[in-house]
Amino acid sequence: MKKLHLTFKNGEGNSHKLIPTVAAENLTEEQVKGTMQQFTALDLFEKDGVALYQEVASAKYVETIETVLF
Repeated sequence: MKKLHLTFKNGEGNSHKLIPTVAAENLTEEQVKGTMQQFTALDLFEKDGVALYQEVASAKYVETIETVLF
């Protein structure tokens, strides 16, 4: 199973990761980057006085391989 990991910079320049519960596994760079840029424009999220999701940093798919023992 692949999971989409979206990394943003917060108001202090630190990394902040967003991992959607459900995401298509075949999104293009343009689709993901465009959506992330729209997300930063919302300016809705804040934690302890620090604005989250202020700048697009990176995006990647992380694939997990499970091996069933029994």
